[in-house]
Amino acid sequence: MAFSTIEPFGMNADNLGHAITASTIANVNRGKNQKAYKAEDFMPRYVKKEQTTEEMIQVASMFNAAAGGIDLREDGE
Repeated sequence: MAFSTIEPFGMNADNLGHAITASTIANVNRGKNQKAYKAEDFMPRYVKKEQTTEEMIQVASMFNAAAGGIDLREDGE
């Protein structure tokens, strides 16, 4: 993957191209006293959030209900 550091390709390269376009448009339309935007300001940031056990149970419960399943837990919660 060393080649990708020299010549970016894939989703990151696509996102960079869109970020450059977005920053150009934003800079053309910014006010006189506003600082210039950078392409990095428009790059998506993918942050993986750890789920709690309660969140996992809630998601599984929603999938179960959507599929017409029966909740077999004692208290239903």
